Amino acid sequence: MKNLADLAGALGLRASEVHPAGRTVGKVSVAAVRERASKASTGKLILITGMTPTRHGEGKTVTAIGLADGLARLHRTAIPCLRQPSLGPIFGVKGGATGGGRATVEPSDEINLGFTGDIHAVGAAHNLLSALIDNHIFHGNPLKVDPNRILWPRTVDMEDRALRHITVGMGHDPRFVAHDSSFVITAASEVMVILALARDYSDLKTRLGRVIGALTTDGAAVRASDLTASGAMAALLRDALEPNLVQTAEGTPALVHAGPFGNLAHGTCSRLAMELALATAEYCVVEAGFATELGGEKFIDIVTPTLGRDVDAAVLVATQRGLRYQGGATDEESSFPNRAALERGLENLAQHLDNIETYGVPAVVALNRFPGDSADETDAVRRFCGTRGVEVVEARGFADGPKGMVDLARAVEAAAALGRKSHPVNPPGTPVFEQLETLATRLYGASHVNRTPEALADFDLLTRLGETDGPVCVAKTPLSLSDNPHMLGRPRDFNVTVDRLTRSAGAGFTVAYLGTIETMPGLPTRPAAEEIDLTPDGKVVGVH
Repeated sequence: MKNLADLAGALGLRASEVHPAGRTVGKVSVAAVRERASKASTGKLILITGMTPTRHGEGKTVTAIGLADGLARLHRTAIPCLRQPSLGPIFGVKGGATGGGRATVEPSDEINLGFTGDIHAVGAAHNLLSALIDNHIFHGNPLKVDPNRILWPRTVDMEDRALRHITVGMGHDPRFVAHDSSFVITAASEVMVILALARDYSDLKTRLGRVIGALTTDGAAVRASDLTASGAMAALLRDALEPNLVQTAEGTPALVHAGPFGNLAHGTCSRLAMELALATAEYCVVEAGFATELGGEKFIDIVTPTLGRDVDAAVLVATQRGLRYQGGATDEESSFPNRAALERGLENLAQHLDNIETYGVPAVVALNRFPGDSADETDAVRRFCGTRGVEVVEARGFADGPKGMVDLARAVEAAAALGRKSHPVNPPGTPVFEQLETLATRLYGASHVNRTPEALADFDLLTRLGETDGPVCVAKTPLSLSDNPHMLGRPRDFNVTVDRLTRSAGAGFTVAYLGTIETMPGLPTRPAAEEIDLTPDGKVVGVH
């Protein structure tokens, strides 16, 4: 592995601008990012997105890392920009989030298990506001906070369904006010979203101050700034705002920073990480959460306007296994060749290609290679995409490292050189429900968006608070183009239902919940934690 000084030097950073946060991990100062970003950023912005995922994952992280290594093999400078792993999925179903095989970011164990403490800082800042709200009530409640309308939950970076619904304030002191509360996983915290979108320390503090923590008995918003909380919250996040500099297994500089969920928030790394990559490399390779209609759409509609840059090319990651599953093969059957199921599953790929076309950028399909894949089925995918004028390249980064990604790198470079730029699906100023209708009909294939009475009541509240501007961030299942995880392939003639709306005022968007979405996931029957161990010599094993 390269030392930190060499990594910093590869980005043109001075030694004083990067401070160690581990043996081979560096924190890049916010001032250094702002200095580089204030100059002309000539890097190309490459979006890594995917088809509808299976529970196995289709390999977007491996593809993002491998593509950057492949571009480096072509003597291009490229930086993969990834989210920080949440401990919840690591100990739950998904496992680690640092890639795999010969396409990893390192040191992978440190990145997966706590890393630089950024997520813990997010949790501390979030829970500080929770404590300050209840403390305000305890000490006389001069703002007239309604204990039954506290909107701000607690948070912990762990999957613990027992914390979804709790009661707090159970004490003998009469100043305690018992009320319902809840926990969300830290990656679902609005503080995590703010960390990912903040431009600098001033913007961070301003965004934190806008957070709505509760309502008064008169129905007015109680913000973090009303509780004089934003300064202390920002102080806790001072170091966390600095992007984390690491490297791939091949020594390519990489940035791993911030970790908002893709089905609850916008699902990409931090703005600062991307700004740094765009200013210091020819290619900034960004992985977005889940598929084109979730993380991909949010990147186009939420992130790029904040970033002030448009996408130059999109990589759509697919697998034969995923296509078979979308075509009706069972989870077990999908691991084996099944031409008929794969061809049916191509309908799912078609919707995602349509979505990328809607975004206005050229697409390259990366068919992530797995052992046992069929050459015949690869040809079927290639012929299908050929009818769409889209190139298909087998991605072999897991097994072959940079050598197996050179063809994809060449294809992406050619696509990015076409000069086509992304554009938002919903123009600025589009009303909330109109945005949802557009997303649902154009990107999901739905016929209509139903609105529950609860969603309408939420909208009335947000309207009264003056909090309906900005983009919509859809929270829905990632396992289907619809809001029903059991509707596979390319569903048709279906409606989606908006169950409720919430406001992320600091982030500047409205969250629309389609279907049942848990902000605090639960562990499976056999959590991945059961496979993780520490050997007598201090080596972590079992993080996959």
